[in-house]
Amino acid sequence: MSAPRRLRCPWRHAAWAAVAVAAVTQAGVEDESFMPKGGRTLLLESLGQRPGVEEFRQIASASNTDAQWASVVAARAKPAADREKATLAAYLSVNMPLPSATLQALKAETLGAALPRDGRELAWNQCQFCHSLFASHLTQDRDVQGWRNMFLSPFHRELKMTPQEREEFARYSAINMPMKVEDVPPELRF
Repeated sequence: MSAPRRLRCPWRHAAWAAVAVAAVTQAGVEDESFMPKGGRTLLLESLGQRPGVEEFRQIASASNTDAQWASVVAARAKPAADREKATLAAYLSVNMPLPSATLQALKAETLGAALPRDGRELAWNQCQFCHSLFASHLTQDRDVQGWRNMFLSPFHRELKMTPQEREEFARYSAINMPMKVEDVPPELRF
């Protein structure tokens, strides 16, 4: 009687584990900071170094229209650039209010973790599995509907992203893409 397959080839698991560790290590080395900031980062920056839980809860529990969020963002000193204001307003419009259970569990040290991923994070973590981030995302010039339509293709329908994340990705991308070639690190231009 032969041994189960997993016992006959123990080196396979070790090889796959080594590949996984190398991929995680490489991903940790690469830095997406060259990309325009996403809404989560901009929100935390606008709240300052030590945002209060109540101020955060007030923003995170609001249910505003796109225009109302744009007014809220415009009234704040940070972010200053129009593109960043539009990115933050879009992020708030798509992602607020947070679920009540999340709002109730808020603590000062976990405010950032309570926020949904933003468009930059979603692009960085989702696009590179199948193709070049440079060719597929950073150099594309589409409006919001054009980015939404991208999710209609068979291979993009399979991405493990919620409808809310897809909308966040589409709005972030429409506001912030395309990037100038020279703004992308040379090692990512492929």
